Amino acid sequence: MKELRTSPSMTAERPAEVHPSAVVDPRAELDYGVVIGPGTVVGPEVKIGAQTWIGPNVVLDGRIVIGSRNKIFPGACLGLEPQDLKYRGAPTEVVIGDGNTIRECVTINRATDEGEKTSIGDGNLLMAYCHLGHNCELGNGIVMSNAIQVAGHVVIEDRAVIGGCLGIHQFVHIGGLAMVGGMTRVDRDVPPYCLVEGHPGRIRGLNRVGLRRSGIDKKERGELRQLQEIWTLLFRSEHVIAEGIELARKKHLMPAAEHLCEFMQASIQKGRRGPMPATQLIN
Repeated sequence: MKELRTSPSMTAERPAEVHPSAVVDPRAELDYGVVIGPGTVVGPEVKIGAQTWIGPNVVLDGRIVIGSRNKIFPGACLGLEPQDLKYRGAPTEVVIGDGNTIRECVTINRATDEGEKTSIGDGNLLMAYCHLGHNCELGNGIVMSNAIQVAGHVVIEDRAVIGGCLGIHQFVHIGGLAMVGGMTRVDRDVPPYCLVEGHPGRIRGLNRVGLRRSGIDKKERGELRQLQEIWTLLFRSEHVIAEGIELARKKHLMPAAEHLCEFMQASIQKGRRGPMPATQLIN
């Protein structure tokens, strides 16, 4: 078995290890403990943080910053040009945080225009064959199941869970702790804390299981109960959403309910890509 050769960018810590068949541009920056697998290609503007593992046959190109303790599995292609006809070669970037798991054949494209970026936070799991288009923004602790196709300019907030084999329309915003069922057509904003499913997608109720697991009531006693009350006012009452928000804000809102109202206010201002409607079914 051939020995791994050491990257030029070694530190006093355990040096980076690069497989002999990998192609790593000498200008790339590899922190200590980085492992580069066989057949992987790393471009000149790539920066990889400490203890990140890059599996076989991965392509890292363009301006891309990857944090520490990430795992990137075989066949992933990160940082390549956006699939956007408006792209004119601007030096945009992809920024990935710490502790993410990016599974087989995931693709993440850099942004379109000067000064823009595609960004991913910390502790996310992107399962095999997911695609993130240009200018997407992901928070922390998100779980994306297999074969999710995310168009450009999508925002996904912390701890959302998205089922597999679905598409997310450009400019859609998915709120934190939302749960999107597999094969749902996501063409409108998904409010935080909600359970969404269907083709086209519809709000079915609160994501009760996710909320309980999150311990939402531990910081503010009664927060889950108030969130249910405000959710019902917005989606199950005779009031239109704008009226419901106005009525809700007459109360002393805890953080979760306030976030839901702020999200809905911003979403309805978007117009056609505003909030997803609710169904009459109750979870």
